[in-house]
Amino acid sequence: MTEQHIAKVFDRDLEGIQARIMKMGGLVEAAILGAAQSLASRDVELAEKVRAGDAAIDDLEVLINEETARLLALRSPTAGDLRLVLTVMKISGNLERIGDYAKNIAKRTGVLTQLPPVNGSTASLKRMAREVELMLKDALDAYIQRDAELAKDVIERDREVDQMYNALFREFLTFMMEDPRSITACMHLHFIAKNTERMGDHVTGIAEQVIYLVTGERPDETRVKADDTSVSVLEG
Repeated sequence: MTEQHIAKVFDRDLEGIQARIMKMGGLVEAAILGAAQSLASRDVELAEKVRAGDAAIDDLEVLINEETARLLALRSPTAGDLRLVLTVMKISGNLERIGDYAKNIAKRTGVLTQLPPVNGSTASLKRMAREVELMLKDALDAYIQRDAELAKDVIERDREVDQMYNALFREFLTFMMEDPRSITACMHLHFIAKNTERMGDHVTGIAEQVIYLVTGERPDETRVKADDTSVSVLEG
C-alpha cells in the first residue's frame, strides 16, 4: 500500500468519525432543548423521550472511541493528525457528559409535575438551557470551521450562564425562606440549574479543544468561574 493510498484511507476514516461527532452533537443539542421544554411545559412524555434518547448518544461515544483507537493503532498519524484524533476523542467525551446532564434534568420533570410550580423559575431555566444549546452549536461550528476566535467567544459566554445560575440560586433561596412548602420543588429546580451550569462547563471544554486543535496550544489562562455560590451539588 503506497503512502498516498494510506493517507487517503486515513482521511476517509477520519471523515467518518467526524460525521459521527456532528451527529452526536445534533442529538445532544436536541436533548438540551427537549429537557428544557419538558420542564417548562411539564411534559412527562417528552421528558421520557429525552431520557430514552441518551442511549443513542452513549452508543455514538463508544463507537467514536473504538474507531479513533483503531485509527491510532493502524494509521500512525503524524503530529497534526494525531492532535485532530485526540481532539475528537475529547469532544465526544464532553458531548456524552452534556447528554447525561440533559437526561438528569429530564428525570426531574416527572417529580416536579406532582408539585406546585415555582413562580417564573421554569422560564428562567429554559432561557439558561437555550443559551447553553446556542453555545454548543457555535462550539461545534468552530470545530468544523477551525475557528479559534469563535471558540474563544463561546468560552467568554459561559460567564453569562454562570451568572444566570447565580441569580437562580438566590431566587430559590428566597422562595424557600418565604414559603417552606416550596422547599422540595426548589431543591429539584436548583439541581436542574446546577446541571445546566455544568453543561456550559463541558461546552467550554469543547471550545478549548478547538483552540488546541487550531493553534496547538491550550488557552493561556484558567478561566475564572463566575459561579460564586460555593455550593456542592450531586450531579447524577
